Amino acid sequence: MIRKELGHYVRHFAKRFVIFLRWLAFSIMSGVLVGGVGAFFHYCIVYATEARASFPWLVFLLPGAGLLIVGAYHVTHDEKDSGTNLVLSAIHSGEHIPLKMAPLIFASTVMTHLFGGSAGREGAALQLGGSIGNSLGRFLKFDEKDQHIMIMCGMSAAFSALFGTPLSAAIFSMEVVSVGIMHYAALVPCVVSSLVAQGVAGACHILPERFPLGHVPDFTLSSGVLVAILAILCAIVSTLFCIMLHMGEALYKKYFPNPYMRIFAGGVIVVLLTLLVGNQDYNGAGMPAIAQCFENDYKPYGFVLKAVFTTATLGAGYKGGEIVPSFFVGASFGCLFGNLSGFSPQLCAAAGMGAVFCGVTNCPITSLFICFELFGFEGMPYFLLSVALGYMLSGYYGLYHSQKIMYSKYKTEFINRKTR
Repeated sequence: MIRKELGHYVRHFAKRFVIFLRWLAFSIMSGVLVGGVGAFFHYCIVYATEARASFPWLVFLLPGAGLLIVGAYHVTHDEKDSGTNLVLSAIHSGEHIPLKMAPLIFASTVMTHLFGGSAGREGAALQLGGSIGNSLGRFLKFDEKDQHIMIMCGMSAAFSALFGTPLSAAIFSMEVVSVGIMHYAALVPCVVSSLVAQGVAGACHILPERFPLGHVPDFTLSSGVLVAILAILCAIVSTLFCIMLHMGEALYKKYFPNPYMRIFAGGVIVVLLTLLVGNQDYNGAGMPAIAQCFENDYKPYGFVLKAVFTTATLGAGYKGGEIVPSFFVGASFGCLFGNLSGFSPQLCAAAGMGAVFCGVTNCPITSLFICFELFGFEGMPYFLLSVALGYMLSGYYGLYHSQKIMYSKYKTEFINRKTR
């Protein structure tokens, strides 16, 4: 009996080990390939941002750059590209992600940053990683379900290479697709590709994003109540940010049905907003402004202006991401709350950033991990509370229409609905 059971165990372990070796090889391949592309993309974004800082007049060319972006997508017959939504949809339904998406999103995102559009970089990274991962899976003749894992591998690798947060990157691609269900079959591939991509980025001298908080106050009843109030307000802010982005896109399409007119008008609006504000703090991704929040150097209405600039940019059809702008919105609002309440503006900026990120992505585990990686573990109770409340109270809104909420946020109930 024991001998039979031992033989059964050995056979099944051997099968599992072969599967492990197979995914180890393919996830390393994905991590190296996507990590290398991600590192190159990082430097292109950095150079584009530095060029715009040196030559502020480049923002006046944004409308013309928009015409080039729309023209490029028209020439490649990819006008209906839905960005990150397409990547998520591919995992749900098995849709093919064309490899041509990678160079298109790469070039168009760099152009958006170079000429002053307000957008993040992670949206392009997720699309780059998903496109390369999907194409790699097809090239290796994976079946449909394994191709889904390869897409998640690519997403994790790209996220990790750009932000230097391998833990968050590994979990994000498994969590963002179907809220309430973690795709644990992708755990080992996503972890390995994420770590490998971070290694590649490190070899390219890309430093991970970190925001030191300094002294973190003890977690007490009064401090917990203050952070809970902040998280409740951040849930409202994250919901309004999602509504703004979706309504902005809908209004652009209503009043400018032609994509060339739409993006040109959007470019003009961003230029006028820049002139009205009098600086370029809200153009580009806004990472320097986020860092300033952790030095308690902030603008009271910065979170509103960043949301407006981002809506004007992405709604018109410029390329980029929404996650870094959500970091900006959360950090700026949190810092404002901390100053008004008199409680640790830096800690409030961190908690606000985590809560808003969770509210717009519906990814509580990733949000908690990204707080640990960006700010350290000392603020754990505050991050835990802010992320939990931000997740629950943000409702079923989200950045990505293709994201599915599988289980209710309020009951142990299967609902299987898309975000609003």
